[in-house]
Amino acid sequence: MITPEGALPGRERPILTPGTSFHEVLGTRIDEVPDGAEVAYFALGCFWGAEKLFWQQDGVITTAVGYQGGFTPNPTYEEVCSGRTGQAEAVKVVFDPTRTSYDALLSVFLENHDPTQGMRQGNDHGTQYRSAIYTTGPEQDAAARAAIAAYQPKLSSVGYGAITTEVVPAGPFYYAERYHQQYLDKNPNGYCPVHATGVACG
Repeated sequence: MITPEGALPGRERPILTPGTSFHEVLGTRIDEVPDGAEVAYFALGCFWGAEKLFWQQDGVITTAVGYQGGFTPNPTYEEVCSGRTGQAEAVKVVFDPTRTSYDALLSVFLENHDPTQGMRQGNDHGTQYRSAIYTTGPEQDAAARAAIAAYQPKLSSVGYGAITTEVVPAGPFYYAERYHQQYLDKNPNGYCPVHATGVACG
């Protein structure tokens, strides 16, 4: 992981102008959180496939891909891929808590990648591909830690190692470039494998 002192400087201006993007599948604004909705942030490798997993869930209002957990403000994709920003490829999930729950989203997160691989997912290597949960408050933090604690013995029982998922308070979420948003809807044959372990949370 790059140090804050060694990270790229970034820029003040957002890469994606707020208020200009609608979700290609759901038709909702990707930068709005309606009254009563809640927000969750997850990093589980390549954000193209990760975003699609979440927009398909009942109760999800909108999703967006971006960069989170690092030091460089408003980084470009190329800067993130250089390993010199500290940012992870992350997904912002806005959901209706009357139709789904944070616990349900945690299960989607854990079941659809390998949370034991450290700074990679499959052939994708680098700090931007690490597993992370960025929490918005103490309730999400407690739920995330409880879900990981419950999932670890299930993974261990079939030969997986220790879960390396970071659980840290959510810092700024920097929206990725427009072409990355809902990428697998625009490019149905795009390469972005899901590295699921096949181990269920339940």
